[in-house]
Amino acid sequence: MSDRRSEQSPGDEPSSSSSIPDEVWERFIRDSERDIRRSAPKEPSARARQVTERLRGQQEPEGWRTGPAWQEMNGRTTRRRKVWAVIGLPVAIAVAVVAMRPSLIPGDPFGSASGADTAVTQLPAETAAPTAAPSAVAPETPTLAHPFAGSPALRWADGEAGIVLPKATALGSIPKDRVELALRQTRKLLVDANLNPEVVAGAHPDAALAVLDPRQPRLLDELDTALRHPSKAHDPLSLFSRFDPEDVMPAGKVVKTRGRITFAKGKFAGVAVHADFTFVYPVVPVDGSGEVTRTIVRRVVDTELPDPTRYRVTPGRLTLVSYDEDAGNSACGIDDGFLHPQFPSHAPTGSASPSGPSVDPYDRSRKIGEGPKGCGTVSRT
Repeated sequence: MSDRRSEQSPGDEPSSSSSIPDEVWERFIRDSERDIRRSAPKEPSARARQVTERLRGQQEPEGWRTGPAWQEMNGRTTRRRKVWAVIGLPVAIAVAVVAMRPSLIPGDPFGSASGADTAVTQLPAETAAPTAAPSAVAPETPTLAHPFAGSPALRWADGEAGIVLPKATALGSIPKDRVELALRQTRKLLVDANLNPEVVAGAHPDAALAVLDPRQPRLLDELDTALRHPSKAHDPLSLFSRFDPEDVMPAGKVVKTRGRITFAKGKFAGVAVHADFTFVYPVVPVDGSGEVTRTIVRRVVDTELPDPTRYRVTPGRLTLVSYDEDAGNSACGIDDGFLHPQFPSHAPTGSASPSGPSVDPYDRSRKIGEGPKGCGTVSRT
């Protein structure tokens, strides 16, 4: 694929009849070479090299396949789904706590848990990576009336309100409006992929796919295959949050959201956007039992809006550079393209059983993907 850079043509080079003295021209060449060496980028990572090659070296549009989930780059998309696990308290402590807080008894037989998630002070927007996991909260049982009871997400923002864009500024020669466009497009991707009720219930994420550059046809083809015919090799959960409507339904209309978006000058003369968000979904089984549990999904997505005057791209569309995902409280070994929350009253299902130490799915201070390999457990939901 041609680079389509703004370069001089051969006709722009000085001719032998130029009036510039030879010694001045030679000094110019030496100074230019020195400046180029000084400004040359450091050795990129293997992932960055492969994306760069696809942007610069391919002759066909297929070279724009940049998503690591499809084995085109080193480091496949990380999917470490943590199965729900009961973390019990010592009996003596549990008895003492219940004596002081009878509302902690499952089902709240004394009716003392009213207002469990009302009048709560919302956390300010996240502007930097936290240094520790959220503090422990009382292990109250979530209900349809209070689906976030006992969850650190109780103080998080609701849905789209939690995806706060930073103030756009120009990046050198990249104008402010280009930065704003990259941020808005990335936000559209996150909202439709994780917060659109229809998409969460299994519908096709048309709006999310619409912001991606169609000059990444192999990526879009792979995503379409994953959505229509999910399998272990083609898993839509790598980029989209989806629940089987025949299995569970939302416990209310609110999905709690927390995270941050940053931007910088990208590797492809454009605007690079980094998004790191956690979404908390309260659900109930469709059997009518009313039992509430929560699935926690954290996503890290990197996009770029390249310079259309230098690269063969569709103006205004995003290049999807990388995306990683962790899911807490979803059964392992089920590859049907849906998250499968585990309820306290049901044993985990699936071919893989929980093993290894537990991970706190609310801990945004750790790097995504850290924790036990395989099918692990979560310390809380």
